[in-house]
Amino acid sequence: MFNSTDTGALSSLERAEILAANKDMATDVQPHLHILVVDDELNVRKTLAMSLEMDGHHVVAVSNEEDALAESERNHFDVAFVDLRLKHKSGSDLIPELIAKSPWMRIVVITAFGTVSSAVETMKRGAVDFITKPYTPKQIKQVIDSLAAQIAPPTPGDQTGEKASVSLESNDPEMQRAISLARQVAPTDTTILIRGESGTGKGVLARAIHDWSRRAAKPFATVSCPALSPQLLESELFGHVRGSFTGAIRDNPGRIARSDGGTLFLDEIGDLPLDLQPKLLRFVQDKQYESVGEALTHSADVRIITATNINLEDAVRAGRFREDLLYRINVISIDVPPLRQRPDDIVPLAERFARELNRANPTAGFSEDAISALRSYNWPGNVRELRNVIERAVVLSQSKQIGLHHLPGSFLPNNTPDLELGDAIPVDKLEEVHIRRVLARSKSLEEAARVLGMDPATLWRRRKKYGI
Repeated sequence: MFNSTDTGALSSLERAEILAANKDMATDVQPHLHILVVDDELNVRKTLAMSLEMDGHHVVAVSNEEDALAESERNHFDVAFVDLRLKHKSGSDLIPELIAKSPWMRIVVITAFGTVSSAVETMKRGAVDFITKPYTPKQIKQVIDSLAAQIAPPTPGDQTGEKASVSLESNDPEMQRAISLARQVAPTDTTILIRGESGTGKGVLARAIHDWSRRAAKPFATVSCPALSPQLLESELFGHVRGSFTGAIRDNPGRIARSDGGTLFLDEIGDLPLDLQPKLLRFVQDKQYESVGEALTHSADVRIITATNINLEDAVRAGRFREDLLYRINVISIDVPPLRQRPDDIVPLAERFARELNRANPTAGFSEDAISALRSYNWPGNVRELRNVIERAVVLSQSKQIGLHHLPGSFLPNNTPDLELGDAIPVDKLEEVHIRRVLARSKSLEEAARVLGMDPATLWRRRKKYGI
């Protein structure tokens, strides 16, 4: 549903024009996509969102980059339409930030100032298409049809999993077993715990399970447990009523209510505060809960999928996690192996990322020394780090063959990625390697800055200094 809070009502003329434009295009069966619209023009925002919703897509529309990044943290989006000229930031600069949070997202740039050079620049930064204003609903539908063929989520009731598994193809037996188990349990409502290191793709697998289930046409929401304070996390999950705490200026239904009929993915469940665990346990058991500041009991039909990069059994023994909650969320456990244990997946993933990041001007592949370096690297940041490395290489290679010199310094033969404190190396080199490792393990630049103890502007300068 169209979630923008400042759109106002469409005029009857606007609604009639959109309905007329969509009438002759409604015969094709098209997957329902989750779409983010970022445009600071109110009329453009609401008209585009309404047109997409009339085609059956789920749309969130925002006016600025801060809200866009916040929504991409909270939700899974298949496609984003991004205006090239926003009030406080260039849409071109927003593209890599959105991709860093959601590597699977296809970004389409929309602008009234389209030129060949600007189109090429946005493609280099990760956009997959480029349209100019004024555009028609038919043009938007053509773009969506093209992207839907690439994304191809299953239609409701399709339990084969063939389409959704495209992004989860693997040559590794352990990963294949994980995918097979996920497809087997997807049609059920059983709670699932996905285990694996940070960056292995646990969120992608959770989304695939949703897409393979009977809930595919309903919402899929993500809540990162470490990203919010305990009070905000409780409000984000269960909602709150106006005045229930300082800053609660309006009612918030919460993610559970908004996900009714769909799936809620709780990332890094091991960081869920102890005082919230009984409330989640009750919901998992009975599908009932109370919003913050309200005595009324609510119910919702929501499937719970969780993920963790820690050993929850150890957390139970340490008194940080409830044993009864672990039993409830761990009905089915799926282990996602780290990338270093999947050497046969490294090159195919790198080649696919290169194609996705530069569809307009595909590279000529990888040199033999680049392939050797990719395969021999330890990949502490797993698939997330691999994608970041390939994005850098695609930009530097300028559509030519990606060679060893296009990879980060830690891949070069004379560099030692396994540096330790006290090694006979310059402080700058130690800082560079540390920043690279933290960025590889982090889900966003903001998270990396918090871990490193520096503000985002300082981190940006360090990245520029080291060519990260």
